[in-house]
Amino acid sequence: MARIAGVNIPTNKRVEIALTYIHGIGRAKAREICDRVGIPSERRVFDLSESEVIKVRETIDQDHLVEGDLRRATAINIKRLMDLGCYRGLRHRRGLPVRGQRTHTNARTRKGPAKAIAGKKK
Repeated sequence: MARIAGVNIPTNKRVEIALTYIHGIGRAKAREICDRVGIPSERRVFDLSESEVIKVRETIDQDHLVEGDLRRATAINIKRLMDLGCYRGLRHRRGLPVRGQRTHTNARTRKGPAKAIAGKKK
């Protein structure tokens, strides 16, 4: 099992798919990393040599913000918005949708389970 950026990536999957198990790497970045290192798209992780794994690891470390560093940067950005008191920061603080979605009927994921309103009977 190859360990890249602190994540054990699955051995029986294609390299392009296995790299997406790392937080911050999607399909496009995984394809770009494979092209840069020179790994064919149909290659499996267990077929990689140790030197290829090291090349992939170095490429990710140099060029991409992943895992803990990415999570930390995201949390700092959200905290900055909340400290500024801008609209997006207030929405984060209240636990409501940030990007303009409607909240009258939907948004249960952000708002939590529906709360009963006392005295609302027909």
